[in-house]
Parts: sequence; C-alpha cells; structure tokens
Amino acid sequence: MAKKTDSNPKAAAQPAGKGKSEKGAAPRGRGDSGAGAETRPAEGKPKSGGAQARLRQHYAKSVIPALQKDFGYKNPMAIPKIEKISINIGLGEATANSKLMDGAVNELAAISGQKAVVTKAKKSIAAFKLREGMAIGCMVTLRGDRMYEFLDRLMNVALPRVRDFRGVSPKSFDGRGNYTMGLRDQLIFPEIDYNKVEKTKGMNISITTTAKTDAEGLALLRHMGMPFRQ
Repeated sequence: MAKKTDSNPKAAAQPAGKGKSEKGAAPRGRGDSGAGAETRPAEGKPKSGGAQARLRQHYAKSVIPALQKDFGYKNPMAIPKIEKISINIGLGEATANSKLMDGAVNELAAISGQKAVVTKAKKSIAAFKLREGMAIGCMVTLRGDRMYEFLDRLMNVALPRVRDFRGVSPKSFDGRGNYTMGLRDQLIFPEIDYNKVEKTKGMNISITTTAKTDAEGLALLRHMGMPFRQ
C-alpha cells in the first residue's frame, strides 16, 4: 500500500530549525553583540565628558611652576594646593522667624551649586532664647571642580561688584596657610534674585589649603588670582 504524501507544499518546503515561531525564540541578552544590542555607559563614568574647571587648569599650568620657582620645592607633592572651601551663614534671627532659614538655604545652594546643610545649636542659652537643636545657620563644603568654579566666580565676578572694592585683606590667615574672609551680603553674587531676598545675610568663606605657612598660602592664592589689597 502506497504511503500518503503531504498535500501542503509549504510545510514540505519549510527548512529544518524554522518550525518555532519568533515568539518562542530566546531573548537576546544585554551582553550579546549586534545592532539590536542595548548599550549602556560604564559604571562610575559620566555620560558626557565635561572639561575641567578653568581655574584648575590655570593651577596646573601656571600656579605650580610659579610656586616651584618661588619656594624651590624639590618634591612636587609638597607644592601647596586648595583642599576645600567652606561657606557658612549664621542666622540667629531664624529662632524667631523660621522662614529666614529657608531663604538662606536656597540662596546658599544657588551660590555654591550644592545643597546646603542646616547647622543646629549644640546647647541651650536662655539669654539668647536659644534651645538645643534649633536651626541657627547653614553651611556647605565644596571640593573638586565645584570648588574651583565657585572660587573663580568669587574672585572675578562677585568681589569686583562690592562697592568701593580695593581688595581683600592679606592678614586674614590663621598661621597655617588657611584663609578666611567675610562678606556683608549675598547680593554681590549674580545667582541671587533681588526680588526674592527678604533680608541681606552675611557669610564667612574659609579657604583651606595644604600650605604649611601663611607666606605659602598667600603666594598660592595670589597666583590663583585673589585680589589682595596692596
């Protein structure tokens, strides 16, 4: 008896291995290569490569050779550099008006480009109507490119806007190469909107360096572009 042949010509012409539908195929993994493979940036690296801060480049190209010439450093690691910048706003009036603290935090974040930390009282003082744990100020600590960008804007944009500005005092070092300066109000920074300011607030800016003496710290900041008073 003759065998019955398949009457469907498409089934007979279908090659081996193509019997499963595309839905049943195994999904392509992330590690597979090909045009359809998903690509992701490497861990720990920014998606877009940004250039270094202008002041950091100036330090590497001009300040380091100048300091090495002035003090004769034999070890490159001994050349002083800026380690961090701390900005502090003290606001004792916030004990009576808490809205002032919100404004100070927002303004400090706009000036520095980094979220500010609220500082609280460590002990109670009855004469000042101060209780332990009350918010009395805010501060921020800058490092890296953000530190160099803030210092660049401070020296070249903010300080020249001070009325009758003749330079900052060269005597505000602490004996170990660290420099501290005070500002009377925050309006000299272009990031501050005049219409949103309820009260002018002073601030202290501390520049911490790796210099061992005040002379080295003074030379470092002078070469960086700090406008010291003559």
